[in-house]
Amino acid sequence: MFQEAPQRPEQYRRFERETPGWFRDAKLGIFVHWGPYSVPAWAEPTGTSGTIDPDTFFIHNPYAEWYANTIRIAGSPAAEHHREAYGDAPYDDFLDQWTAKNFDAADLMELVAATGAGYFVPTTKHHDGVTLWDAPGTGDRNTVHRGPRRDLVDELGVAARAAGVRFGLYYSGGLDWHAGSTPPIVDVESFGVRPVDRAYADYAHDHVADLIARYRPDVLWGDIEWPDAGKAEGPKSLVSLFESFYAANPEGVVNDRWGETHWDFRTSEYQHGGGVEGGEMWENTRGIGYSFGYNQLDDESTSLSGPEAIKHFVDVVSRGGNLLLNIGLTAEGSVPDLQRRTLVELAEWNTANGPSVFGSTPVAAELAKPGETPWVRWTRTGDQLHAFIRTTETAPALTVDTARVDPRSARFADGARASVTITGEGVVVGMSAAGASVPIQVTFDLRSD
Repeated sequence: MFQEAPQRPEQYRRFERETPGWFRDAKLGIFVHWGPYSVPAWAEPTGTSGTIDPDTFFIHNPYAEWYANTIRIAGSPAAEHHREAYGDAPYDDFLDQWTAKNFDAADLMELVAATGAGYFVPTTKHHDGVTLWDAPGTGDRNTVHRGPRRDLVDELGVAARAAGVRFGLYYSGGLDWHAGSTPPIVDVESFGVRPVDRAYADYAHDHVADLIARYRPDVLWGDIEWPDAGKAEGPKSLVSLFESFYAANPEGVVNDRWGETHWDFRTSEYQHGGGVEGGEMWENTRGIGYSFGYNQLDDESTSLSGPEAIKHFVDVVSRGGNLLLNIGLTAEGSVPDLQRRTLVELAEWNTANGPSVFGSTPVAAELAKPGETPWVRWTRTGDQLHAFIRTTETAPALTVDTARVDPRSARFADGARASVTITGEGVVVGMSAAGASVPIQVTFDLRSD
């Protein structure tokens, strides 16, 4: 059962509206985490978020982008690794070692666009506080003055729009281990300790205001929370930021991680927060591996293969959500080979099947029922129903209302007719590609009334 959304405070109700159609139809976004943490590129691959005991998650954090926090936890495996590999080197040494020497935004966006993704969201500031543009108040602690010595946000935005992909921006408003000067997060209780004061609220406000003015994003993707001092209406408030954002881009959208303020869609992360799935517009986000930032310890055993990513994508879309699938770039700016392979296989599948996925709507179980044996998910476009079947059976049975769906119209994605036998529960489909690792599409026409 999905969780009911919290009520918006009065000052934020002016922003409430139906989520724009472009975002609902996009179905797929690509997330990119990139920062100084891409230099050590190290985290314990302990599991996926939502499957790890919350009281041990932070000490054995699978997220490489949390390296600056995890190495501050005395006795943690990350702290031991850091001491052995880097001695007493401060985290900011990684900013200077982050070269981005192989980074080509146009090449990255060619890969992103090939997947059919409707939007692209890079990190602009993660919890380490390092910004990927010359953000106000950061001095030289950004990629323009150190490390890559480039405005990476601008390069990514230009390339995304040239590729016809909507451009979003991630910003960590709730945590900043540098500007916020908070102790390390070691457990669920300390996770609630975040900077909430006026000074930090103004600092974060100026960052997001600058991002809106410079880059006119289509998506504002906040994380963790927003400093409490900046939530009330007034100058340098989150209210004023949302007003600026929608004035610059009336079709823009924001997520639900700005505290209990305003959102255009809800979010889940890996298996965490799944209670929001199935209600109002939602998005599931996850990395191809266990980490968002590039982790050199992630391998095939901890990463989604192409077929697994396709299956997850279809499942999310069939239930009415979007998938924001993350890649973590190396310090040099390359997509790791394993992650690139997954995206290429997703792109190839979407080329053949995308018209039945992008822009689709969910199907009520009374019309066509999803199942696990065989694995089947459904989408609808216009007067067509699409079954996506992943099975080793040569004749899988589908539960579908044959009074409303024409079995004789069954066909595969390439237009070839499918052999169908009507049963009491629905139909049995003859599958020539039994054992295929990816979902096979079978399309049916709805009967006219």
